[in-house]
Amino acid sequence: MRWAVLGTGRICETFVPDIQLVEPDSVVSVWGRRAEVVNDFAARHAISHASSDLDDVLSRDDVDAVYVATPTATHAELAIRALEAGKHVLVEKPIAFTAAEAQAIFAQAESHDRFVMEAMWMKFNPLHVEVVRLIADGLIGEPRFVRAAFGMPFPAGGSRWNAELGGSTVLDQGIYPVTLADWVLGPARGVTATGRILDGVDVSAHITLEHDSGRFSHSVCSLMEFTDPSASLSGTAGWIEIPAMFWATDSARLHAGSTGALFGTPDQLSRPREGNGYVPMIRSVVTAITNGLRQHPQHDAAATVRVAQTLDRIREQVHAQDVQEGRRPT
Repeated sequence: MRWAVLGTGRICETFVPDIQLVEPDSVVSVWGRRAEVVNDFAARHAISHASSDLDDVLSRDDVDAVYVATPTATHAELAIRALEAGKHVLVEKPIAFTAAEAQAIFAQAESHDRFVMEAMWMKFNPLHVEVVRLIADGLIGEPRFVRAAFGMPFPAGGSRWNAELGGSTVLDQGIYPVTLADWVLGPARGVTATGRILDGVDVSAHITLEHDSGRFSHSVCSLMEFTDPSASLSGTAGWIEIPAMFWATDSARLHAGSTGALFGTPDQLSRPREGNGYVPMIRSVVTAITNGLRQHPQHDAAATVRVAQTLDRIREQVHAQDVQEGRRPT
């Protein structure tokens, strides 16, 4: 599988080495808006072709798949252009700025008979896969509640803080706890969210989701302050703790399965990380494409769009609340 990478930001600095761990020399091209930046990135990562001309990259016969890692507001446009060029596409999370854009991406993939997936690496992390399997096997009884948070004071500047580029703590950080809740408890039926807006960007959010059968989840995300970046998954027979950083860690504590684990010392679960953590997902994507799949069963269009729709509802409430409280003009 030969890859082109669209973007040269921080995520690419860790993602590209993991692609190269899965398949050495498989990243054959990189695109960026500034020639000097993209040329430097290519030199540091031993990528033979670099260009600031997107058509130059997408027209290459030696590119099979494209990884999109640009600001969120550009994801849909670039993903669709890559699909129209006949490439398979992996899009950094969130797959798009809105659920409607996500649906448009999947529609284009179907139209052009190409694979597309949101790069939600947490759903491929061996630790999280094992935790969800244990829950499905009944370790904590019936799962009833998920709590997770991702907040820290990110430095000012960059796309996170830029409304025109798709800046949003809900889309950038909140997607992880919301995805975890959807994965364990199923679709969100009710949404209650409050938060703070700064220069048109949602910079903090406090979220309660109602799931089927009285299940619920609570999430916090923020660009402004630290929130304990751990998670817990609770049920009628125990709970599982996933310590910070819950979306990327390689260990968990199992407070279930025995009296000792419940009221004394929890059992430990560990799954070593490969590379920077993206290797399992990349390997699985390559296998899926090689086997002719157009969506990945571990994170398909239905799951992706469902979470995107929940994120839409969260952001609508946070922004509406901000208008009502008079912190910005209507």
